[in-house]
Parts: sequence; C-alpha cells; structure tokens
Amino acid sequence: MSQFGDMEDMLQDFLTEAGDLLSDVDNKLVELEKTPHEHRLLDDIFRSFHTIKGGAGFLTVDSLVDVCHRVENLFDKLRSNELELTPELMDAIMSGTMVVRDMFETLSHQQMPASADGSLLAALDAALAGKVLSPELPPPQPSPVEVGGQYFQPSPASVGGQDGGENLQQVYDAVTDVSASNFPVVSPPPAPLPRSAPSAPGMGSTDVSARENTIRVDTSRLDMVLNLSGEIGLTKNRLNCLRTTILQGRSDADTLKALDESVNILDLLVGDLQNAVMKTRMQPIGRLFQKYPRIARDLARQLGKEVEFTVSGEETEIDKTMIEDLGDPLVHLIRNAVDHGVEMPGERLAAGKPARSEVRLSAVQSGDHIIIEIADDGRGMRPDMLRRKALEKGLIDTETANSLDDRQSLHLIFLPGFSTKDEISSVSGRGVGMDVVRTNITKLSGRIDINSAHGHGTVITIALPLTLAILPVLVVRLGNQPFAVPLSMVREIIPINPKEIQLVSGRATLVVREEVLPVRTLADLLSWPSAGLPAYGVLMQSAENAFVLGVDSFIGRDDVVIKPLEDIKPKGVAGATMSGDGNVVLVLGMEELLNLGGSADHRSLMHI
Repeated sequence: MSQFGDMEDMLQDFLTEAGDLLSDVDNKLVELEKTPHEHRLLDDIFRSFHTIKGGAGFLTVDSLVDVCHRVENLFDKLRSNELELTPELMDAIMSGTMVVRDMFETLSHQQMPASADGSLLAALDAALAGKVLSPELPPPQPSPVEVGGQYFQPSPASVGGQDGGENLQQVYDAVTDVSASNFPVVSPPPAPLPRSAPSAPGMGSTDVSARENTIRVDTSRLDMVLNLSGEIGLTKNRLNCLRTTILQGRSDADTLKALDESVNILDLLVGDLQNAVMKTRMQPIGRLFQKYPRIARDLARQLGKEVEFTVSGEETEIDKTMIEDLGDPLVHLIRNAVDHGVEMPGERLAAGKPARSEVRLSAVQSGDHIIIEIADDGRGMRPDMLRRKALEKGLIDTETANSLDDRQSLHLIFLPGFSTKDEISSVSGRGVGMDVVRTNITKLSGRIDINSAHGHGTVITIALPLTLAILPVLVVRLGNQPFAVPLSMVREIIPINPKEIQLVSGRATLVVREEVLPVRTLADLLSWPSAGLPAYGVLMQSAENAFVLGVDSFIGRDDVVIKPLEDIKPKGVAGATMSGDGNVVLVLGMEELLNLGGSADHRSLMHI
C-alpha cells in the first residue's frame, strides 16, 4: 500500500528530477576530488542537495531531509573555506550520497525510507566538526545478474569468482608472468563505501523490474512523426482513388504512372517515418556512462590504486533498450580494468610507468553501428600464457592451441570456465564471467573484440547496431528456402570453385587473398540435406575469426523487422521476418549457430 496517497504523481516527478541531479552530483564529486578548490563545482553540488532536500521536505520524507541537510552543511563550509576537502571527507560525503540513492530506491516502491544508519550520521556530524569517522555500513552486495534470461542474486561469498568463474586476478598475474613480491607493497585504505555497484534511479539499473517505462523525447522529433503521418494519410487517400479508378476499368498509361508515383512517394514516406520513430527511442549514451566515474573511483580507492578515469562520446545516441542492457557488461569490464588490468602504484613505478594509471571509456558512431571502447594502460595480456592456462583447464586441446594465433588466443578469456579459483578478491566483479559478458553483447547483435600488448595495456572494443528495431540482413538461399544472416557480419560474396577447397587439419579451407579461411556450409550448420557443393561463399567475420559460409544462392540485402517465434525458440534462430513476396524468412543467429556446430567435421565437403 502506498504511503503517499494523492501525491504519487508528485513523488514520481521528484524521483525523476532528483535521480538526474544525484547522478550529476556523483560525476561532479569525482571531478571535485581532482580540483578541490573549484568553487563552481562546490556551488553546483550545494544547489543540487538543496533542491533534493526541498523536494523531500515537500513530500515529508524526513529521513532523506536529514541526510541531505548534513551534506548540504558540509558543502556550505567547504564553500566558505571552513573545511578542507580530504580523501576521508570525500569518503564520508560519497557514503552519504549512496544512502540517499538507497532511499530513492525505497521511495520508488512508494514506501517511506527508514532513518539513515547512525554511524553514517555520526560520520557526517564529525566531518562538520572537523573530524572524520568511518561509517560502519553493510558490506558490498553484488547486483542481480542475468544468466540464461533469468536474474540471480549472487551471495557475497561468490563475488570474485568462487561460484561464477569470473576471477581473473591470477590469470592476469599468469599472463604477465609478474610476481607481486617483486614490488613494494601498498596497503589499501579501509573500504569506506556501503556498496560497490549501485543500482537505483538515475543509475542505469538493468534489473527488469526496475526498468524505466518512460522516455524523454525532443518535441521536434514528435513533430516530425506527426507531419509524416499526415503526409502518409494524404498518400493513402490518393492510392484509394487510384484503386477505385483501376477497378472501374481504367488502366491507361497516365493512371499507371500516377499509381507508380504514389507508391514511390509512400515508400519514401514510410522510410522517413521509420527513421523518425526510431529517433524517438534514441538516447545519449551519456545517460549510461555517467555512473561509471563514480564506480571506478570507489573501486580504485578501495584497492589503493591511482586511476584516472576518462569518458568521451557521451553525446552518441543509441536505442534506449540497448542502454539498459549494456549496463551490467560495461560495469563488469570497467571493474576488471581497474581491479585486474591496471597495476598498483609501486608496480607501475618499478616498470617505468606513472603511478597514476589511465582507464578510458569512449563511444563513437561509425556508420549504422556504435563503437564502445574500454581501454587501460595496465599490464596487458600474453597470448602464449592464455593458451597455456586454457590447456591446463582442459578447455582446449593441444591441436587447437597450436592453431590459434595471438588475436584468437586473447578471446580464450571468453570461454566458459576460463578462470582460476585459488584467490578470491572481495571486489573482483559481480559473480559473472567474461563468457556471460560476451553472451549479453551477442544478444544485442553486437561483437566484442580484444587487443592487448604485454606491459602496455588492453583495449576491449564493442560494436553494436544503433537500434534493434530494424536489422540489415543478407538474404541467402539453401535450395529454395531463404534465410537471413546479419549484414554486420558479411564482408563479401565470392563464387566457390571446388578445386580450390583444401583440407587443413581435417577441415575444409579456402584461400582468399592469401588468407586461409575455414569453410562452413549453411546446410551442415542447420543439419539440412545438401544436393551438392555450395555455389557461393559469404565471407563472414565473427567476434573471434573469419570464415566462409557456403550457400546455394543469394537474393540480396534487405532491412527487416525481426519478430520472435512464439512458444518456440530453435537454437541458432534469432527470429523470423516476412519477405516482400509474402514468404516467411528465418533470421539466423550466426554466433549461436557457430557454437552449436563448432565441432562439426567438414571433410564431407571434399567428397561431394
């Protein structure tokens, strides 16, 4: 039962505005820690807390008013130079903002939040008096994780990989072949923060139950949709008149020309309307990025590391649903970069690097895709050590290890079970592995790639379509049956000459411009009866490698709307669409299809 009665609408408005203000405060706090005497930042943060306190007071949320009032007083003293901003004071302030965010979460369920923990209030009061106390707050709790379409709450004991297979600390130690005993020991400060990965209004929660069902849209975009709807209505009227004319027996050249022109106009208008509607769902990715400086700062502070976290490309737009689903994978990758990728200050100095490491998060639009990069200047990874670890874990055999190049070896960290469990870090992730990160990216029709240089750092690149509403595909044929494959994976189409196919390690391969590529026939992947050698090969690029997909023929490029198959979900099939001639076309999920047929023997190609 709601405790706010007739004020529920006001509560939702307050949570929307206050959540945005608090997210902005988090970023400004991280910036303020670098420039503690920047009065502009002090004034902005003070005003934000004053606004939140005013709204909470109007709704009579006294517990929230109490915390905001203390933090507001702290910033008032900082503005008047009565207090000096120290790391310990910043810890107390950030603990206060975390409690405020927890109260927002309670309010979002229309319940009145309880009073803040006494140790936090005592710490804020001590800070006001010029002293610093460490608030005794609950230990970090991992956020819910999506696995196989369901959400699970990992136990604190599983954080770091004990149960989830995620701990990469020892892997990073192995691939760099560096022992921590060779460097000075730097003791991290006591962990002052109540949570390690917050999830609340304004923080991009990916919990299904907490997803926002509203979206902010520029009115100019809605005006465009309205205008196009009107134009389509006029064209519809014109087509109705032409239909009546044709049904009355008139089919002269002028009538057919008018029909052709009207259909062309309708085609253009529908295309413009689709683009306009998709733009109403597009949101700046900065809404997602704004929470990561705080997460990186908190983790670096807990580990005793010096990390400069930079963000760029916040204005890049992407579909709102994809923003929500990207939250967990990016948090995981950023935490890995801070926890495992970058070294302790002493280790960096011994290696001739600056003590302060750099972690960069960037986004840029490239064609109809968005490219997201998470880069660090840490210890990097060694492909040979990764191959050795995978062999020790029994994830690959010796033949496979010898056939992998350096780039393919880096992708071994995405294998399920690629982990070591000898050491557990209380902050090393959220109980999920890199294989789950790749799975979640693949669900978004995206690709993830890794580049790493030993001693220089690692760059993880994620390529995603701007929207999932319309998918560009290449329509191919197997016999007379059409299938659609994602165009983002297609490099080119080539004819297949049977004499050019060769066996390498028992697998059919084809040399294309001095590149040896495996040949996978669509018939084999689908266990479909084949009438002979495929006539064409589609050069495709998956996340790890390139290959040739053998097909009988192809129809061409198309933009389709994917519809899910109700009640059934065949493996390797992403959904279905309708072709222009009314036939149903299955849209293939190539990554899943390749995994299903990963161990297929392709020697049968040589005997067709």
